[in-house]
Amino acid sequence: MTERNGLKAEVAGAGFAGLVAATTLAQQGWDVTLHERGEELRPLGAGIVLWNNSLEVLKAIGAYDSLLPHTMVPPFYETRIHNETMSLEDFDGLPWRTMTRKALHEALEEAARKAGVEILVNSEVVAADPSGTVTLASGEVRRADLVVGADGVTSNVRDSIGFEQERSRSKDGVTRLIVPRCKEELGGGDEWDNVIDFWNFEPRVLRVLYVPCNDDELYIALMAPIEDKEGSAVPINYEVWAESHPYLAPVLREAAKIENGRYDGYQTNVLKNWSNGKVVLVGDSAHAMCPALAQGAGTAMQNAYTMAMAVSKSHEDLPATLQAWETEEREITDRCQAKSAWYAETRNMSKGNQFTPE
Repeated sequence: MTERNGLKAEVAGAGFAGLVAATTLAQQGWDVTLHERGEELRPLGAGIVLWNNSLEVLKAIGAYDSLLPHTMVPPFYETRIHNETMSLEDFDGLPWRTMTRKALHEALEEAARKAGVEILVNSEVVAADPSGTVTLASGEVRRADLVVGADGVTSNVRDSIGFEQERSRSKDGVTRLIVPRCKEELGGGDEWDNVIDFWNFEPRVLRVLYVPCNDDELYIALMAPIEDKEGSAVPINYEVWAESHPYLAPVLREAAKIENGRYDGYQTNVLKNWSNGKVVLVGDSAHAMCPALAQGAGTAMQNAYTMAMAVSKSHEDLPATLQAWETEEREITDRCQAKSAWYAETRNMSKGNQFTPE
């Protein structure tokens, strides 16, 4: 049993960043309450690619081993234009894994509960104050030594305090779905174990990111310009997508059956500061980014973990500790945000080899 340190944290939002922050704080001795506005804990989105930064976080909080059987390591990250291979990247041994968001979320929830985090559902944080209070939708006001806003791109914690931010939107968006692998129907070759980024520019811009998550489940992200009403329609328009990507017909046929999908535009939020007094923002509430580098969740989990460790090691002057933590982490996150936004705007990911040493 972890020895308690007498410190109290209130965490808004039970996504990846909120769960990592809550778990790490609890493991370091904090009394943690995690607020989820929904009726249950569940992930948004479909599948995900994790790189070494987030995998190291999962190991540090004890969530890695239970997640591992539900993941896979594809042989290559392949990029194609009109079904012609532009690049095959294997990252020279750098650890990476693919999985469903459901599997990741369940592993993080298990770790949070094991750490002793109090999880409240139907509990929405509608406002926060730099002095260390949160106000719930019920009207209840709770006081803490630390308030963590991990409540997403439309963060109530952030907006109630008035953090200064710049917001930009891309010309493209994406529909994310989990479908059966259909590997044999696709041809059955080893190439269908790769992550494959299919780009088509004629007769219209339509992209399919094909991500096998395990033996049975496939994550596909179907990108179309926001102005393309047929390409961005939900449920997906099978005829439109199959005409553009006929080699993916079995997968697209399964995708067209899903009626509860959602098309989301790409968005980048850059904040002047990530903290104010005893309030700190992590994840999309602080640095929402386009998914071009698959680092939205990675930076969210990394920053949530390093923040929780920083305030646990030095909490006598919490505002100063949070400012020092941001100074240490910010350069990496800013670079990921900027690079992801550039790739989304230029569509240069289609040329392949975007995962450079930088």
